[in-house]
Amino acid sequence: MFEALPKATDERERNKKLLVLAGTFGLALAAAGLIIALVLGVYGYHVRRMTLHQARLQGVLDQEPSLYQVVEGLKEKAPLIASPEGEEELAQWVSEWEDQKRDEILTNGHTWPVVRIFEAGDMIYFIYFDEEKIMRDFVYIDAPHYQSR
Repeated sequence: MFEALPKATDERERNKKLLVLAGTFGLALAAAGLIIALVLGVYGYHVRRMTLHQARLQGVLDQEPSLYQVVEGLKEKAPLIASPEGEEELAQWVSEWEDQKRDEILTNGHTWPVVRIFEAGDMIYFIYFDEEKIMRDFVYIDAPHYQSR
């Protein structure tokens, strides 16, 4: 009769251990799910942000606006912050952003004679114009820590 007590106690201990292990596993699984959800959310936000800027600039480019129209049109949401004269000044501006699209920015700066730089929140737009000051191309970069000069 007394031999049954240790057996029941051992079974209770085993059940407690299984319950603790199951709870720990559940918490770890929930934490992993939360981390995955947050990472996917950040990625989704980044992709949406980039496509929004791409679509905005492509829509403007499709209209072939003049320099004046671009500056006036972007004045509220993306004010003009620089008008580099020549490739050397453009290279100085680009040097602030490590390797982020540097070659593309400088190649376009060599191709098109006029470039204007705009600050659109945490993005920087490099917009290129031909000799007649008609928009011909653009490049945008992510610059979340940029502060206007």
